[in-house]
Amino acid sequence: MKTITTAEQFNELIAGDQKVLVKFYAGWCPDCTRMNMFIDPIIEEYNQYDWYELNRDELPEIADKYDVMGIPSLLIFQNGEKLAHLHSANAKTPQQVTEFLAAQ
Repeated sequence: MKTITTAEQFNELIAGDQKVLVKFYAGWCPDCTRMNMFIDPIIEEYNQYDWYELNRDELPEIADKYDVMGIPSLLIFQNGEKLAHLHSANAKTPQQVTEFLAAQ
């Protein structure tokens, strides 16, 4: 998973035709650490997405713009639009994440 470090990079990535999945996280977040332990096989299975992560504490304006209230949250973008949002309360297990991705 590649890291997004600037708002310009984020805007450029989500503007394309390819579906982009962005994981919003923070370094202090225990649920984010737990997700990191199970996410790699899911990334391999759902490789139709370009996977990125964004530290919401470093780019809070982006998190606010896309209603990321809790972390970790997974958002899918294409052509500059948010297509789907898995909120943090529903992103605690591999099953929850795969069910979300399978429904897209």
